[in-house]
Amino acid sequence: MARPEVVVGSCSSREDTSHCTFGQHASPSEQLLVEDQMRRKLKFFFMNPCEKFWARGRKPWKLGIQILKIATVTIQLVLFGLSNQMVVAFKEENTIAFKHLFLKGYMDRMDDTYAVYTQNEVYDQIIFAVNQYLQLRNISAGNHAYENKGMKQSAMAICQHFYKSGNICPGNDTFDIDPEIETECFFIEPDEHSHIGTLEANNLNLTLDFHRLLTVELQFKLKAINLQTVRHQELPDCYDFTLTITFDNKAHSGRIKISLDNDISIRECKDWHISGSIQKNTHYMMIFDAFVILTCLTSLVLCARSVVRGLKLQQEFVNFFLLHYKKEVSISDQMEFVNGWYIVIIISDILTIIGSILKMEIQAKSLTSYDVCSIFLGTSTMLVWLGVIRYLGFFEKYNLLILTLQAALPNVMRFCCCAAMIYLGYCFCGWIVLGPYHDKFRSLNRVSECLFSLINGDDMFATFARMQQKSYLVWLFSRIYLYSFISLFIYMILSLFIALITDTYETIKHYQRNGFPETELRKFISECKDLPNSGKYRLEDDPSGSLFCCCKK
Repeated sequence: MARPEVVVGSCSSREDTSHCTFGQHASPSEQLLVEDQMRRKLKFFFMNPCEKFWARGRKPWKLGIQILKIATVTIQLVLFGLSNQMVVAFKEENTIAFKHLFLKGYMDRMDDTYAVYTQNEVYDQIIFAVNQYLQLRNISAGNHAYENKGMKQSAMAICQHFYKSGNICPGNDTFDIDPEIETECFFIEPDEHSHIGTLEANNLNLTLDFHRLLTVELQFKLKAINLQTVRHQELPDCYDFTLTITFDNKAHSGRIKISLDNDISIRECKDWHISGSIQKNTHYMMIFDAFVILTCLTSLVLCARSVVRGLKLQQEFVNFFLLHYKKEVSISDQMEFVNGWYIVIIISDILTIIGSILKMEIQAKSLTSYDVCSIFLGTSTMLVWLGVIRYLGFFEKYNLLILTLQAALPNVMRFCCCAAMIYLGYCFCGWIVLGPYHDKFRSLNRVSECLFSLINGDDMFATFARMQQKSYLVWLFSRIYLYSFISLFIYMILSLFIALITDTYETIKHYQRNGFPETELRKFISECKDLPNSGKYRLEDDPSGSLFCCCKK
């Protein structure tokens, strides 16, 4: 790089060019000194942790903190995952148990097909559910109980929703209907009866007008305690189950679908006593979570400081280059000072801190947001492990993946934008044309999932075979639609996508053998030939040496 003939100033210290006073006349030797100082400062900034140790004896604190954080965050996630697994299993098993208890004739995997078709079957199902509710204490194998409201137990609400008025005569193709919806409800107390009789007795005094009926809902609340956590040294939780059995007749098609929805809330038990050391173990877990928060705060401060220093050095170099070389620093060179890995680590630290606080609140039984906490902890752990790639990138043999992804990303994004237009076109077309005849195309979300599976070669034959043949024209269109989509995306678009990655991979391998193209920034730094252990990088306040080093020279 040619040295310009410009006027420069002097610096207050050997390594700090930010205090240089430019604009004054200086000798060529002073100009070279200022340039060498800037080159040395930039070269030190882009060194890896081991080189920085040799240059200034700086300990790799961030590397040590990241290794410690990986261990602690992973252990924390595993412990929370085991606890959350018991919560999820308890919820699912109770929901299955309730379906078998309150839905007559229910069998597993009948959620999409469970329905009744006659009026007597509807009455029979309602009476069966009410009888099961009244006899809960005698029939349930779990520790289920009614919800207490003061001195009374919560009642079951039976509500029917129907059109306000209607006179429907399908045989004459005539109808007269008021679409306003009305609701009628009555309640059954658990203490009133132990049994309401059979379908023939109909002690409920429930009458349904099926011509106007939209839905019938049976809603009641039950409570339970998850005792399985005791075996894992955790305090048990108390569960509130709000059950809603819905008879859906909105379509008036003769098929009334029945579903059971279980709305679950977790709360701290009011009065409890456990013999043993569970309470002490809970305290230990909270201390461990506090240690994880402290570790992440340290990592957050160190990485944020590095980001700020990089931005300051970026601005300093921009001003230096503009004054000395009369050039603007390119955007790509300026982005070299912004370390994306630090941004990833900072985001992971913030998520871990929030997730750890939520976990501590859950352990203290102040919160029950297991789903929210799992999102924070799961995402943060994923980013923590991704952040380790930064340190593997200092080794040339392990850097190939990172460099390939980094170089291919812009072209991949542009390619995906173009492919997405074709993909969305097929989604909309399949939804509107094949939706009425194929269950995999009933909604846009299901269409997208189906087509993405086809791209990856999954479930191809089933997609072809499940197409209904009620309309020969639509069936023929479906064949053209599916064959063209599979041929276009698998044989052309997916092949081009792979070729794009492969081409970038070969380019990176070529650069590693013959050298990468040098930018203005790298050319400027390359003129500094000082080795890390030369001693020229040390500042006056740097330690002179250390008993330990992070790696071999």
